[in-house]
Amino acid sequence: MSERQIKIARVHTLEGHDHFNQVLSVLQTQNIAGVTVLRGIAGVGESGQLHTSSLLSLSLELPIIIEFYDVPERVEEAIKVLQSQLDLQHIVSWSATAHV
Repeated sequence: MSERQIKIARVHTLEGHDHFNQVLSVLQTQNIAGVTVLRGIAGVGESGQLHTSSLLSLSLELPIIIEFYDVPERVEEAIKVLQSQLDLQHIVSWSATAHV
């Protein structure tokens, strides 16, 4: 088993926003190695408002996390493209080791 250095990034957005398809399109165009979309069942944003899938307070704006990884240079370039083309305010990234 070998190891290689990668970078992981996450785009945090809400389900009701159009960012989902736009982000996936950019990442596919950039040939990013791996992309996963996670749908949250609840979340609290900067406004302090609770977004939940509970039947009592059903929200159409559930949290969505688009996570992607690749070699650091590709991830950094993809983040630059995402920031220049879309109004994304919540992208986080960190270094990691892939065991392949």
